Amino acid sequence: MAKYLASVRYGLMATTENFQTDEEGLAVGNTVIIKTERGIEWGDILHPVQQIDREIKGLGQLLRAATETDLGIIKHIREAKEPEEMSYCRKAVQERKLPMRMVGVEHLFSSDKVIFYFLADGRVDFRELVKELARRYRTRIEMRQIGVRDEARLLADYEHCGRELCCRTFLRSMEPVTMRMAKIQKTTLDPSKISGHCGRLMCCLRFEDLVYTELRKDLPRRGDFIRTATMRGEVINQHIIKQTVTIQLGDGAREEIHISEILERKPGKKSGRDEYEKRNERKSPPPSGGGEKPAAAPSGSEEE
Repeated sequence: MAKYLASVRYGLMATTENFQTDEEGLAVGNTVIIKTERGIEWGDILHPVQQIDREIKGLGQLLRAATETDLGIIKHIREAKEPEEMSYCRKAVQERKLPMRMVGVEHLFSSDKVIFYFLADGRVDFRELVKELARRYRTRIEMRQIGVRDEARLLADYEHCGRELCCRTFLRSMEPVTMRMAKIQKTTLDPSKISGHCGRLMCCLRFEDLVYTELRKDLPRRGDFIRTATMRGEVINQHIIKQTVTIQLGDGAREEIHISEILERKPGKKSGRDEYEKRNERKSPPPSGGGEKPAAAPSGSEEE
């Protein structure tokens, strides 16, 4: 029997993963029923399905294309169950005066788990809240604490570029983004212009960082002395994308040359500054934020 590989986006956090299936005739945009680590869920196929020659271990299973009955259940969950669950949970939080803000709820297709997402500054003792929710809905309840980046992933839509947020479309994990990346790319350092909806540095800075780092390897550092066939001078600036440097000659004149013209290069005293900055950055902790994580809470955060 033929095996197929399908890329599916599912869940409130718009997670994208590959699933394998025996189902034939699946197409982009089809709603499908899948089995994940959390249980039975639904999602949408993002890319053309690929045929594979063998089963791949560790992948989730795509069970079937959603039937009319399945679509009716999904609609009922979205339009009735989840809004009511969110409203009730917010009311229960207010009554208990818990220091947490509810931002989303996810009711699995199989109805064997309901996941509530919240923001909080620190640890929250929500054991009594979980017990009440479990009694009311007679299913497993999970409280999941998220950060500001995940809040944007849940609530925002489009970025400055006019495209849908990367974290909602294809990012599987939220890696740290540092100011060093912005400096190397010589973009503006105005936080309001390089920050996303979450208030953190935009993820696209990280996408280009590997290219900039690779291109920067062969460039002379500022302060280096170089010689070409026609001139000698000190490097005073780099142009990473163009692969050129600006040098200052002995008479004070400045010239921009391509690295292919360089015949000799000697490190200058100032070039050590780059290594010094790297060492300092390694000592600095990476910015907080990142992916979805279970709430740091006392035991008993789930109830049958």
